Amino acid sequence: MRAAIYRDAKVLLEERPAPVPVAGQILVRVHASALNRADLLQRKGSYPAPPGWPVDIGGLEYAGAVEGVGAGVTRWQVGDRVMGLVGGGGHAEYVVVHQDEALAVPAKLSWEEAAAIPEAFLTAWDALTTRGQLQRGERVLLHAAASGVGTAALQIARHLGATVLGTSRSAEKLVRLKGLGLDVAIDTSARGFREQITDPVDLIIDPLGAPAFPDDLALLAPLGRLVLLGFLQGSLAKEVELGLILRKRLTVVGTVMSASTLEERRAIAGEYRDHLLPLFERDLLKPVVGAVLPMTEIAAAHAAMEKNETFGKVVLTW
Repeated sequence: MRAAIYRDAKVLLEERPAPVPVAGQILVRVHASALNRADLLQRKGSYPAPPGWPVDIGGLEYAGAVEGVGAGVTRWQVGDRVMGLVGGGGHAEYVVVHQDEALAVPAKLSWEEAAAIPEAFLTAWDALTTRGQLQRGERVLLHAAASGVGTAALQIARHLGATVLGTSRSAEKLVRLKGLGLDVAIDTSARGFREQITDPVDLIIDPLGAPAFPDDLALLAPLGRLVLLGFLQGSLAKEVELGLILRKRLTVVGTVMSASTLEERRAIAGEYRDHLLPLFERDLLKPVVGAVLPMTEIAAAHAAMEKNETFGKVVLTW
């Protein structure tokens, strides 16, 4: 099979042996996968793959057709359309996953649209509901709202009855986010987000990290929650007023999908089947695909994401 390999901080296509499913696993012929910030970090050697996953093949999600099944598989048959999360290896023509962690692709969606769902929507759902405990009527702030996770979280939060504020350094992207239902657009190209928000927020979803952390704490209402998804702007926070966490009884929690265990991914798959799949089937949620490129142009996709030229998900196809 062909796979996108990381070597010397570069990404290139090579031939690799195709994986073979064992008991309980399915073999998926990948038609599309998406690009994530973690892939950029892994390429540079600063985001090691979780144990058990390929160390030099990126890709945290996939969409494709079942091509083979291991012993004891009852949930799926050859030809079924599936998608899901992986700890790596999604940027290859084949992946193997346990039958219980694969997700059904909504019938009306293309491969490209399906590939834009797993990492973005499952991360957003987990951050907003499981970690963030978002309630109807609350105010939620989404940093980097034009990202894949941001556009997914915006739709889910609106569906759950929240008022949504979102930040971006691009005025053009904020206009597009307003079209997705963003209530308050915050342009951070010239001014910080804290000085543009007058009322406290109940929940903040933050992939930025250290520079935003002090202002996040200051903006949270009493009993507010901060969910950290990453540290795109740095991981070492300085001069943080920790007293705010105590006085306002704040909750600060971190989460990352790629480190999930099989049992956790099984639980996530159940959340998808129970809560998200019906919303996709009713067109209440829609994947936001900003660009589609062939896997042969994966290096260009990396470059575009590094320059923050993307909106929503960048999808790669075989």
